[in-house]
Amino acid sequence: NTAYIEPGVTIGRDTIILPNTHLAGNTTVGEECVIGPNSVVRDTIIGSACKIECSVLDEAVLGDSVHVGPYGHLRPGAILDDGVHVGNFGEVKQARLGPGVKMGHFCYIGDASVGARTNIGAGTITCNFGLDKKKHRTQIGEDAYIGSDSLLVAPVTVGHRGHTGAGSVVTRDVPDDSLAVGVPARVIKQEDPLQTDE
Repeated sequence: NTAYIEPGVTIGRDTIILPNTHLAGNTTVGEECVIGPNSVVRDTIIGSACKIECSVLDEAVLGDSVHVGPYGHLRPGAILDDGVHVGNFGEVKQARLGPGVKMGHFCYIGDASVGARTNIGAGTITCNFGLDKKKHRTQIGEDAYIGSDSLLVAPVTVGHRGHTGAGSVVTRDVPDDSLAVGVPARVIKQEDPLQTDE
């Protein structure tokens, strides 16, 4: 009695809509999902086997087996590929999170691309609005590890398997297989993936 579903919404079989959930506009929900409670979903495509808990989704696209919330916020242009996890109080806007990305709680990822299997530590922010009053993009490669409370000052790139230390303020690109730490962050280690012990 407390779920609100507009006429343009499509819901796959075996999906559960929990109380105080609003599904609006041209929203499509796949099979075997759990939506809610207390969620608002507008003009969003949700794949199968997803769980959306106490969150707001607006013009987003989700693959299969995606988990959002509690208290997540997906703004227009958010694309979450299969197996993505967005933790509590995470926000995504005009950004793509690749397959298997784990984004911890209290994060903001905007105007960014994040490669597959990357871990985004709690409190990470992409600082996308520059002094020129324009939005800039952040690129994060595959299998990267972004330490908690990292600030990525766009435009900036973190390479494949790149790491940032907790609390780093990243203002310059981090190469593949490198670690950057500090304020401002500096690269202190770079590994050659072809290097051997011989």
